[in-house]
Amino acid sequence: MSSDMHIFLFASLDSRQPLTARKVHLRRLFDVLELSIQRQDFERAKRAWAILARCKEIAWKALWTTGLHILSLNDATERRIENCVEYLRTMMLQYPDDRESILKELVFRLLLQGRCREALDELELYLPSFPYQDNPILHTYAGLSSLYLAQGDIASHVTKFDPILMRDAQAHLEHAKTLDENNTITKTFLDRITTLQKGREDIQDESDDESMATDDTPPERKRLKT
Repeated sequence: MSSDMHIFLFASLDSRQPLTARKVHLRRLFDVLELSIQRQDFERAKRAWAILARCKEIAWKALWTTGLHILSLNDATERRIENCVEYLRTMMLQYPDDRESILKELVFRLLLQGRCREALDELELYLPSFPYQDNPILHTYAGLSSLYLAQGDIASHVTKFDPILMRDAQAHLEHAKTLDENNTITKTFLDRITTLQKGREDIQDESDDESMATDDTPPERKRLKT
């Protein structure tokens, strides 16, 4: 084997043999990055990533999943998720070639924080257009967000649903099921919506029966004066 051949542990975006000392160094640094991630040495991984992202030879935008992975395993939980959200919002603007995948990650992390309204707003902005409208995961997220918001203040223990959001949730989940028939999550929540709607109808029927029973009570006859 030629002494000019270099062996690297991981394949980078440019798999060709590096021809300069600088490119060899960058490939070695990329190996350090990937190895550090696998060994869960995130401080070293973060330092390697910080150097690589500043190098003009590295298409760091195309490696956005690596940056997200490092952010996801750094800092405290709430701060970590918030950092990931801001990072993904930035990548949505800077790397439109992979916006569909970035949107999925963004909405997922918003849902983890319980920010269902923000998640639904993001989805409603993109879902009407191609290729987002044919993505079953995005429709599933939209359905789950709508279903959660349709239930109002759950802590109040009052059974009251927003009929418009409930209808939207059902529409999104049914569309997701059409796009991916093997998605068991959509079927589970569609059954849940049917159960909730049935329970609401039963409560309404009981309320109507009570009203009828009250209306059927004969009025008291007035006593005649003598």
